[in-house]
Amino acid sequence: TTICCSSLFLFFYVSSFRSISPEFATGKTYVYKYEAFVMGGLPEDGLARAGVKVISKVLISAAAADTFVLKLVDPEIFEYSGIWPKDAFIPATNLTSALAAQLSTPIKFEYANGVVGKVFAPAGVSETVLNVCRGILNMFQLNIKKTQNVYELQELGVQGVCKTHYIISEDAKADRILLSKTKDLNHCQERIIKDIGLAYTERCAECEAGGKTLNGAAAFSYIMKPAATGALILEATATELIQFSPFNIMNGAVQMEAKQILTFIEIATAAVEHIRADVPYVPRGSLQYEFDSELLQTPIQLLRITNAEAQIVEILNHLVTSNVAMVHEDAPLKFIELIQLLRVARFESIEALWTRFKAKADYRHWILNAVPAIGTHAALKFFKEKFLAGEVTIAEAAQALLASVHMVTADLEVIKLAEGLAMNPKIQENPVLREIVMLGYGTLVAKYCAENPTCPAELVRPIHELAIQAVAKGEIEEVIVTLKVLGNAGHPASLKPIMKLLPGFGSAAAGLPHRVHIDAVLALRNIAKKEPKMIQEMAVQLFMDEALHPELRMVAAIVLFETKLPMGLVTALANVLLKEKNLQVASFVYSYMKAMTKNTAPDFASVAAACNVAVKILSPKFDRMSYRFSRAFYLDTYHNPWMMGAAASAFYVNDAATVFPRAIVAKARTYFAGAYADVLELGVRTEGMQEALLKIQKSPENVDRMTKMKQVIKALSEWRAHPSSQPLASVYVKFFGQEIAFANIDKAIIDQIIELATGPAIQSYGRNALNAVMSGFAFHLTKPMLVAEVRRIFPTTVGLPMELSFYTAAVAAASVELQATVTPPLPENFNAAQLLKSDINIRAAITPSVSMHTYAVMGVNTAFVQAALMSRARVHTIVPAKMEARIDMIKGNFKLQLLPVQGIDKIATVFVDTFAVARNVEDLAAAKITPVVPEEFTAQTSRETFSSKISSFASSLSVSSEILPVDLPSRIVRKAFEKKMCAVIETFGIKACTEIESRNAAFIKNCPFYTIIGKHAVIVEVAPAAGPVVEKIEIEVQVGDRAAEKILKVINLSEEEEILEDKNVLMKLKKILVPGLKNSTAASSRSSSSHSSSSRSSSSSSASSKSSSSSSSRSKSKAVGKASKRLSSSSSSRSSSASNSQSSLVFSSRSSNSSSSSSSSRSSRSRSLSKVRQLYLRACKKNISCIRWEKSKLSLISISGFHFKAKYLSNAVAPVVTILIRAVRADHTVQGYQIAAYFDRATARLQVIIANLDENDQWRVCADGVMLSYRKLMAKIAWGIECKQYKTEITAETGLVGKDPAVSVKVAWDKLPKSMMCYATRISQYISRVAKEYGAHLAKAKNVRNQIRLSVAAASETSLNVVLKTPKVQFYCPLFAYRKCLHHILSSIFYTLHNPNLLIYLFLSTAAECSMVKDTVVTFNNRKYKNEMPHSCSQVLAQDCTPELKFIVLLKRDQTEEQNQINVKIGNIDVDLHPKGSVIIVKVNGVEIPISNLPYQHPTGKIQIIQRGEGIALHAPSHGLQEVYLDLNELKVKVVDWMRGQTCGLCGKADGEIRQEYRTPNERLTKNAVSYAHSWVLSGKSCRDASECYMKLESVKLEKQVVLHGQESKCYSVEPVLRCLAGCMPVRTTTATVGYHCLPADSNLNVSEGLSSIYEKSTDLIETAEAHLACRCAAQCA
Repeated sequence: TTICCSSLFLFFYVSSFRSISPEFATGKTYVYKYEAFVMGGLPEDGLARAGVKVISKVLISAAAADTFVLKLVDPEIFEYSGIWPKDAFIPATNLTSALAAQLSTPIKFEYANGVVGKVFAPAGVSETVLNVCRGILNMFQLNIKKTQNVYELQELGVQGVCKTHYIISEDAKADRILLSKTKDLNHCQERIIKDIGLAYTERCAECEAGGKTLNGAAAFSYIMKPAATGALILEATATELIQFSPFNIMNGAVQMEAKQILTFIEIATAAVEHIRADVPYVPRGSLQYEFDSELLQTPIQLLRITNAEAQIVEILNHLVTSNVAMVHEDAPLKFIELIQLLRVARFESIEALWTRFKAKADYRHWILNAVPAIGTHAALKFFKEKFLAGEVTIAEAAQALLASVHMVTADLEVIKLAEGLAMNPKIQENPVLREIVMLGYGTLVAKYCAENPTCPAELVRPIHELAIQAVAKGEIEEVIVTLKVLGNAGHPASLKPIMKLLPGFGSAAAGLPHRVHIDAVLALRNIAKKEPKMIQEMAVQLFMDEALHPELRMVAAIVLFETKLPMGLVTALANVLLKEKNLQVASFVYSYMKAMTKNTAPDFASVAAACNVAVKILSPKFDRMSYRFSRAFYLDTYHNPWMMGAAASAFYVNDAATVFPRAIVAKARTYFAGAYADVLELGVRTEGMQEALLKIQKSPENVDRMTKMKQVIKALSEWRAHPSSQPLASVYVKFFGQEIAFANIDKAIIDQIIELATGPAIQSYGRNALNAVMSGFAFHLTKPMLVAEVRRIFPTTVGLPMELSFYTAAVAAASVELQATVTPPLPENFNAAQLLKSDINIRAAITPSVSMHTYAVMGVNTAFVQAALMSRARVHTIVPAKMEARIDMIKGNFKLQLLPVQGIDKIATVFVDTFAVARNVEDLAAAKITPVVPEEFTAQTSRETFSSKISSFASSLSVSSEILPVDLPSRIVRKAFEKKMCAVIETFGIKACTEIESRNAAFIKNCPFYTIIGKHAVIVEVAPAAGPVVEKIEIEVQVGDRAAEKILKVINLSEEEEILEDKNVLMKLKKILVPGLKNSTAASSRSSSSHSSSSRSSSSSSASSKSSSSSSSRSKSKAVGKASKRLSSSSSSRSSSASNSQSSLVFSSRSSNSSSSSSSSRSSRSRSLSKVRQLYLRACKKNISCIRWEKSKLSLISISGFHFKAKYLSNAVAPVVTILIRAVRADHTVQGYQIAAYFDRATARLQVIIANLDENDQWRVCADGVMLSYRKLMAKIAWGIECKQYKTEITAETGLVGKDPAVSVKVAWDKLPKSMMCYATRISQYISRVAKEYGAHLAKAKNVRNQIRLSVAAASETSLNVVLKTPKVQFYCPLFAYRKCLHHILSSIFYTLHNPNLLIYLFLSTAAECSMVKDTVVTFNNRKYKNEMPHSCSQVLAQDCTPELKFIVLLKRDQTEEQNQINVKIGNIDVDLHPKGSVIIVKVNGVEIPISNLPYQHPTGKIQIIQRGEGIALHAPSHGLQEVYLDLNELKVKVVDWMRGQTCGLCGKADGEIRQEYRTPNERLTKNAVSYAHSWVLSGKSCRDASECYMKLESVKLEKQVVLHGQESKCYSVEPVLRCLAGCMPVRTTTATVGYHCLPADSNLNVSEGLSSIYEKSTDLIETAEAHLACRCAAQCA
């Protein structure tokens, strides 16, 4: 009722007056007082803020009808940088004086019914001053509706067209109208805003749903007095508040507050004075803000530019002279200043600078790095002209063009320049430059379209024409380049041209290679960001087409998921996968869906939910797909309160489970501040590279060979060759979604690289480089870079621009001095081999340094004044090094000396501070900087906060103040965090300290944003430690026979410990081998113990005397081991413990030993060994199970020899390597570390001893490893005092679990440091969490204490069993893998250690195997079927199905003896293998090879025939045929790994696709094994053929009547059926199920034409047909 009455009153009130819209009467001047300020900072009082204030009188009078004049009288400008609200604004007197003329210049504006129209001003008024006037006019902008008092509309204002709410009310007593309007700056139809550096980011609307990083609103209040001609504004106030936080404004934000107060003073009769009549008023736009020089003005610093060219020269001189030895700390800031000056300078000035300095290398370098950062068309124009004029090198042009393209602001002029550059002949001559420019053109189009939604299609039309021409000419590389350009541009107009290159959409696609199709699909990804629906339709069609290459379908799936699929489409894909025949495609899409279910990023939340449903549909069927199939991986993390996150995805595409995947793509994405960007993407395709590396070089075309092969192939019905894989690798790199580089590497390029690397040119370059090093040279390298420039500029209601910006600039430098000497001196034309016989001495001094500045700014930024909140981070590092190296190749000695560097202690400093700054261009020296968090504020605010909390707490609980200690506030105040940590390495005399200091605003609000704001410092210092001076640190490596000479500290074992160890081991072995001797053994142990204790003192005294007498003789170290092996009877119930073995090495030391004592110890050891052998033999006689070491080629003597041998190998062998790391001190004290490595070939034992060179320091590390057999390794690591404190043992072995290959790793320990146990506990907890996530089974168990065992076994042909046993927990996880591959790897891992051609052996170890026993064939893909073989006809067992036809393996059944015969055709060689009696006969080209002459190596080809077991094996791996084996019971065919997917025949394609196993020679997929096997029969020619093969393959007619779709039809088989030749009759038949194609019964079928094309027809029904297996021909047959 109240609202209704108010509305009625307003209606009648409006009716009684003509208008309540503000009006200015003619002939009157309205005088107002105006005050406005813009202030930025944290919202809390007591912190620093920065701002600008304007005070003035405003005069408004009418100039003409609906045209008025506005003039500012006595304007004043104030600055603010201080503690709010304590400090006051400071007048900017000089700036006011400088701008007084412009501020006092009257402007004109149109005004009617409260709406401001066009604005007019003289050309001399700057846009910044005019924008301030627009801010005043914005106060008068009122769209008042006569019939409503509450309404909303999109209103034009200084900030654009934004959503505005009006509320109008009336104060009848005071005769006033009260009006309130609010602007929602987040919902603007047309917001005035300028973004720089954000073209590569995408807005994440879903991220902003949970919080915002930028928020703003403005509120206006008016008091108006109604009048007959219109309302008079008596008072108007405007308040605007903008909040910003990079993390989420709900968790703390910095704010910018703008306030305006307009107060009516009086109405004057004097009109506003106009400027001179000769100064015209020109239209200057509307009320909307206009951008001016703030786009060129960086917010970091304010420059007074008087002579840009002179100032540039001054900055260049500073940069060149101050960054010679190392980077100056302020170099990044000066580099930004140089960029700002270049932006202001005219193009002619830049050219003049280049002309002046291009001959000076240092100046030239700085200019070439700064010009791209100008960011306008001038940069691109500059490099275009200089490159065409030949003034820059190709390397300089490539670097500059790449930087310019990505840093320039894209506009039509820039795009036109790039187009002309791309078409320039000089650019086209160089492939690298053309690639950069072409890709850059697409990037510029994408950046332009990101800022201009109405992006014209004409921009990409030139690329469309290039693509059409390239397709017409067959220029494949050019087609790929144009596709990549279109992919970068991402223009929807490119969709149709790209579609024409895709199979199923355009006729031109059929003649294009597969890689073109892949690049065409990838080119759709950026288009999908703008038109996801269109791309979804196309990508779904590609994915659904099963005739396409699997890789193309998988790439289509990648594009499809990037369009953020809806639930319905994801479910549809899941439904398709249920019937998918290609397992690679099924595995890829399913793994992609499953990975997406763990997504946490908001933009893919809907996709994750849809995939969660789809996975539940598919999981029972696809959960067991092994890792040999294509897969997709996705991992992300997103923290919603901070609006930050990161995501990584990786795809690997396989087609035949080869070692090299077909393609790998990896991508990283970041989320920040409500946006996301694809930071980096790397893609690699390796199609054919494995084959190119391993197979033989392509031999010259041999007509006879190809003729023979083709004659065989002709006998196959409708055979089609598979497309050959091109030896090609390609790689591309994308940065922020834009491809910046790509390369195609084919065999020709590889050959060129090899030729260049081995040619005379490289040797000449090497000689010149070595001569330069020997002469001595020094160089200095500096690289400046503007890493990031991100800016968002938008106006405030005051008319001053507000800017949010982020800058990062870095300068890296390195000074290098190098000189080498070679002894003896080298002759002029020396070769590299002579260096191996020389003594080389190298001296080097390297000083790398980096300085980086990062700025984050929020505030006012104009060419006249800046007032902003700024956070600055400065990083400066310098790590000098001075060294001298000597290499004596003959003596095998390498020595490196690290010399001290004087004068540099701080190697790294990081300073971060946040402050409020205010400055104006007229008085830069008076700039005021105030830290945001003052030092005294922390204590004061915390004490006040604490006092208020304590007061309320005390009053609520009525607690006496006596129990509250007075000093409590000082206890809880968060003082600045200060910490200094130092570490001293006394051995090398180095002291390193890290000092950390932090004072932030987190005590106000504990959130990331407030934690950053403040002052932080990190300083890292390295200085000499107190004590004797270390002159240098020396690292010396000695290999070979002289390694023993470098031993400085000899570590020995005392004789007593050695004998004691022997006896203890002997007694333990007695207990194990002879259980009955347990009691006597214990007694003897006690007696021996007492004996050893009684004799210890005398022996030690004698040892000391001997040591003193033989100090000149070099002491040797010995080792004693102890071992135990438990044996039990085979009938004993404790046989399970027989598999457990324990062994350990106990380390000790002695000072020295004489030759007599060592000989006696050796004799006692030999007696111990004989006793052990006797015990062992006696145990064997008593039927105790004996260990057969012979199986692992280790006898009992060798094993016991290892366990009882000296602990230190120095007694038996010399060290193979000695490494000394020592500090050379002024007092000549030996200080450092010694590393000695010993290797005993007889026992395959390696020992490494690390010891401190200090005589009194017994701490050391002892590592011992031994190869017990080719299947078992054991290593022991002990450390601590004399290596006795801590000990671990690691055992790794391969073997069989049942019949399955397995590998086991065991880690056992006696004692470990507490810190290591702590880390182990954390790792165990992490493993438990991860294991649960991946479905592992966890169970608590009491396993062996201090032991961890990991076992991996191939449980089945497609699965692995992984068992991890820890002392308290047992993990079990079944994984899926390829058993055969695992078996080969496990069984050959030790063999490959001795194989010089390791890479090829590993590749060959994964060969695909096909076998046949009797009539059962097991294909390469491990699928079994029965082969009903025809009489005397050959079948293709396996062959190379590429056009190269490298081999063919034919199978034939001898009907007389019912034995299989093999014929192998490789090149010009025919090899026949067939049984004869009980042996296999071998014939090569018809000549029999006696068994006694095997192995046989063919002289012209890489073919070997050997006898293996009871059969014969043929090897030709270079031809793709790893092995063909035949014996009396079975045959086997193995093809090498790179032939997977390229074979065909009875054995299949070896591609892992078991659902598509039965493919006939014409690529038709059949479901019947009989039809499949018969399709690979070589048809007979005639019934008089000597081969006695009287059958052929033909299409047969279905005998019975068929009614199809209500019509009588006749049907013919679309799959060939085996039938007898004409004149022959079947004597043995079988039934085959084949597909039939049906025709109307009355149609005429031309037998010659119809049956030849029937194999191409579709299948209408499936029926059985009679297939002939044996035929008998009449004597009169043709």
